Amino acid sequence: MKKIAVLGTGLVGGPMVVDLAGHDGFEVLAIDRDEKALKRLEGLKNITIRKADLSREAEVASVLKDVDMVINAVPGFMGFKVLKWIISAQKDVVDIAFFPEDPFELDEFARQNGVTAVVDCGVAPGMSNLLTGYAASKLDEAHTAVTYVGGLPQLRSWPYEYKAVFSPIDVIEEYTRPARYIENGVQVIRPALSDVELIDFPVVGTLEVFNTDGLRTLAKTMNIPNMKEKTMRYPGHIEKMAVLRETGFFSEEPIKIGGSPIRPIDLTAKLLFPMWEMKEGEGDITVMRVWVEGFENGKTKRYTYDLLDRFDEDSKTHSMARTTGYTATVAARLLRDGLYTKKGISPPEYLGKSETCVTYMLKGLAERGVHYVLTES
Repeated sequence: MKKIAVLGTGLVGGPMVVDLAGHDGFEVLAIDRDEKALKRLEGLKNITIRKADLSREAEVASVLKDVDMVINAVPGFMGFKVLKWIISAQKDVVDIAFFPEDPFELDEFARQNGVTAVVDCGVAPGMSNLLTGYAASKLDEAHTAVTYVGGLPQLRSWPYEYKAVFSPIDVIEEYTRPARYIENGVQVIRPALSDVELIDFPVVGTLEVFNTDGLRTLAKTMNIPNMKEKTMRYPGHIEKMAVLRETGFFSEEPIKIGGSPIRPIDLTAKLLFPMWEMKEGEGDITVMRVWVEGFENGKTKRYTYDLLDRFDEDSKTHSMARTTGYTATVAARLLRDGLYTKKGISPPEYLGKSETCVTYMLKGLAERGVHYVLTES
């Protein structure tokens, strides 16, 4: 039985641990410094819990000694260094830390250590990349690739009409990190929260979409002249985030209050997360549309993948945890089963070049109730 370590057992990491332990032969080591998060996993079959400070290299090295594979689910601000430590330990890894650094900086290092590292392996980035890569490979020439994605509460409540199932710091980064996308073959940088559109989605209704830096590796790896990724929220949310950002609430520069230096972003996250946190029994939905258009057999062709996923009432698992976490757990099984062996850094669009890998991923997700619907036009 293969042994896999999950680094970070929060609202996404925890369900990943349960999924890995509950299906087809993984022994799981669940690692976190949060005793409350670990306690939720206590006593479950095939799961060993261990408290460790994952910001310390020595502790990461220690917990990885006896495992075969790793899923890196730490917050983005520490994700890059933790990934580097995992590679140093010569462990294959699936990464959902979504750190701001360029993962390809570790490509040569991973190859030297004989490591397969699948990065950005969530829902978006993640399945959005894989499906973009796959659809583009079916076309003779792809000219446009667009992703719209959003995680939303089922019930809207004032003032933010938003709930988060992952680190508030990572959410705030969506509102501050400049958005990069490709326009006529040239990289363009836009401020986050810019270029707002209103789009109607079946069942969900009207959503507002805005620029975020979710294109990530696609900007380097895909030869598609027009590519962009946008995040979706309920109407009205964007303006509130823009006001907070422009007032300085998201600043990382310390200011002195009562003689003590305080980073505004730390205070903001502390205040916002209790309002954004999913309470017990509250549900969420994940909405995504990925479409790739180009030419096939001399005619214009578009492949569109739609996802509408909901909170699982039976397991009490949030949709964002399902769509993000299960992408990573299915990818870990794909590596375990030897279907993808390329050494170095691999974003999901590399897996998307293989129909075998795409079929495996879509089948594994469907078995967990996460369904992508393809439309060709």
